[in-house]
Amino acid sequence: MATTPSTSPRRLLPLSLGLFQAALLLFFTLFITYDEPSAQAEDANSVANHLYSIFPFFQDIQVMLVVGLGLLLTFLPRYGLSVLTHNFLLLNFSMQWAMLLQGLLHHFHHGQVHLGLRNILTAEFAAVTVLISTGAILGRTNPCQLLVMATCEVPIYLTSEWAIITYLGVLDVGGTITIHVFSCYFGLGVSKALFRAAQQPVHPKETPTPRSDLMALVGMLILWVFWPSFVAVLCQPGDAQHRAILNTLLAMSASAVTTVVASSLMERDGKLSPGHLQNGSLAGGVAIGAVADMAVAPVAALALGSLSAVICLLGFRFLTPLLARKVSLQDQCGIHNLHGLPGILGAAASAVAILVVPDVTAGYHFSATGGNATEEVVMGQFGGRGAGWQALCQAMGLVGAGGGSLLAGLLTGAALRLPCLALPPQRLCFDDSLYFKVQDEAESTGMGGTSEERALAMKEQV
Repeated sequence: MATTPSTSPRRLLPLSLGLFQAALLLFFTLFITYDEPSAQAEDANSVANHLYSIFPFFQDIQVMLVVGLGLLLTFLPRYGLSVLTHNFLLLNFSMQWAMLLQGLLHHFHHGQVHLGLRNILTAEFAAVTVLISTGAILGRTNPCQLLVMATCEVPIYLTSEWAIITYLGVLDVGGTITIHVFSCYFGLGVSKALFRAAQQPVHPKETPTPRSDLMALVGMLILWVFWPSFVAVLCQPGDAQHRAILNTLLAMSASAVTTVVASSLMERDGKLSPGHLQNGSLAGGVAIGAVADMAVAPVAALALGSLSAVICLLGFRFLTPLLARKVSLQDQCGIHNLHGLPGILGAAASAVAILVVPDVTAGYHFSATGGNATEEVVMGQFGGRGAGWQALCQAMGLVGAGGGSLLAGLLTGAALRLPCLALPPQRLCFDDSLYFKVQDEAESTGMGGTSEERALAMKEQV
């Protein structure tokens, strides 16, 4: 009886993935084609220059998502295989699903969808939201639940991003509001609805070890190095992109130094917390996204990076335990502290920057849905708006992203409670042996594992 909840999703996983890939193959056969080659030399040179300007950023983002983010999540010592595999699977599944939806909504002309590198890049931005959101429920769900969550989240994100960027005209070149805030509260909504009012006890297998912390720290370093590419890739090449790279580097450098200071001060013995380093050092990159391409003073980027790191660490120390105790909110990876709180800070900073420096200049940046570019902001003319109205739009975008994603997450979490998507057995959470063939099963089930637990794990592999 104990194996029943996990057996059905396991058989459902290859079936659902196979049907999805078959449907995608049919869609590509009927509707997808590449952009037509340029006939004129000038056009060909323009296309080549655009490719050479965007592809290095694209490669950096690939490394971030596949390697950096995957390793960052390996702080769970006995869930590393699952984390890396699920992260890789969700990235590819969500990217293909987003390409299909974007093609139908924005690039369907004369019965064909023209595919280019930018289509894949913007689809990956949609996949990022899924990878962040799953951090709230990591280790306590099965792969089928994660795929259903991705299926629901991608179209909701595309709708939200269109409403915030294209309709409201919010300035958010680095995805502070549209990606980080949205994905954070979507994930928290899913977690709340999925686990309801039951506070999840601390699982013996979720305590990090020095080795797992080291792997997660390596993942953080990879993300830290390539983060400026993530923020600047959609900026107009030139001054705006240059500013975005510089502001991101300053903010992340400040957040790294501040994290070391704050972590040492928060611990009674003055030692550093690996969890603080893994998250606080990245908080500056989250917060700076909304103002990265604006002509703010360098000291503003440094201050924003430092403040975001402090807020992130305070969230881990005080807010996460408070939310778990008061509202039974499960946030396994602390996405509220890394993405939610710095995201809110960055959105507020963008509104303040617009009001304080009304002649702030921003270049074109493209909507991640693949739609039209947002309007250029030059010399206080925010698409024909005043600075006060643009600041109000920034605030409305923040409220819309947070509130809308939270509601959508609650509905998605309720759907994940369907009987065919039952949660894995509590004693087998955070364990690779539930989904992978491990050579030494006794070692995999670990120290202190009972004979009943090992028997359950063995049955799960049959």
